[in-house]
Amino acid sequence: MKFTKMHGIGNDYVYVNCFKETVENPAEVSKFVSDRHFGIGSDGLILIKPSEVADCYMEMYNADGSRSAMCGNGIRCVAKYIYDYGLTDKTEVDVETAAGVKHIVLTIRDGKVEKACVDMGEPILKPELVPVVGEGDMLVDEPIMVDGQEFRMTCVSMGNPHAVVFLDEDVKNLEIEKIGPKFENHERFPERVNTEFMYVIDRNTMNLRVWERGSGETWACGTGTCASVVAAVLNGHTERKVLVHLLGGDLEIYWNEEDNHVYMTGPATTVFDGEIKLP
Repeated sequence: MKFTKMHGIGNDYVYVNCFKETVENPAEVSKFVSDRHFGIGSDGLILIKPSEVADCYMEMYNADGSRSAMCGNGIRCVAKYIYDYGLTDKTEVDVETAAGVKHIVLTIRDGKVEKACVDMGEPILKPELVPVVGEGDMLVDEPIMVDGQEFRMTCVSMGNPHAVVFLDEDVKNLEIEKIGPKFENHERFPERVNTEFMYVIDRNTMNLRVWERGSGETWACGTGTCASVVAAVLNGHTERKVLVHLLGGDLEIYWNEEDNHVYMTGPATTVFDGEIKLP
């Protein structure tokens, strides 16, 4: 199987061009290639397939083989791939996902995509659509007991479920590997959940760490970063345009009040091309 290793600020995936390749049993393939000791090493597998309604279709699998509808860092890399590898010559592209078609504006430098701005669509706040167990039109500053401790969460879906938690001290000291799995598998999340732990620096800047369902802590999460800015605005902590510092780098997020869409801008990087024999 031929592949390309790419990352969006450290959120790394193995990408396969399914215009040319066929991947049998992609869930098992994702588990194999994601292993950082015995495989290629990644947060999952993303297949780039033909689409009848967009420039391509993005099919995504987590490191544990589970499906995910959408990945903000991954979709920037998909857009970079189809431009850099000649599947399109357009500087504005559409990528179909299980969470709908996303429009992406590319920034080109020396003939290659340097960064991309993704229209991530409107945030979903109704609890039953996130999904999360709770009452009302949205869950903002909602108490939740996790591992015997009360946290306050705001729940947002950007095509996948997120619980955003605000911390009073910087996230660098958080023992995320202990609390992350407890949130992910909490009974209030019927499809499990991605959890963002946020420290607000000022009204335009925040630090963020992310525990992703099926992958553990990742260096960045695009949908989670978007969900976190939406949550920060809903709680009155920030303005609508925020620079977010993640372990792997920075993302610029803008929640547009006029169209209610969230826009994410960040880099996309190709690491290497390769070929691997699957078991």
